[in-house]
Amino acid sequence: MTVKNENHRGFLLTEMIVSLTVLATLLIMFALSLNALARFNRYQLVRQRCIAAAQAELDAITQTGERIPPQEFQRLWPRLTVAIKTSPGEGQWEDLDLVEVTASGKSFGHEVKVQVSRYILTENSFRWGTREIIE
Repeated sequence: MTVKNENHRGFLLTEMIVSLTVLATLLIMFALSLNALARFNRYQLVRQRCIAAAQAELDAITQTGERIPPQEFQRLWPRLTVAIKTSPGEGQWEDLDLVEVTASGKSFGHEVKVQVSRYILTENSFRWGTREIIE
């Protein structure tokens, strides 16, 4: 006795097409998520470099009163720029200077900006009240 299976003709081909479509969709979604993860990782790297550069500038200004030389800055942090703004302190901080350092860089065409600030002593301010000047 022979049974003809004409009702199921093409079932294997349809099953293969559906499984390949699902597999291709999963691979495309995986590739897109890897691309998004790489972009985010690059953004975070540029942001971390901006933080390090801005904090180094603040530390240099606090310790020496001078900023990092531009050649040295570009050697340490290529493709980053830094802007420094100094203003007098207000209120309880009036004897100090407010130094704001803004570091910026690019990540996949988007600008990353980090601003850090610190109050520093000026020449005429004293941290611990009155101070004798010995000459």
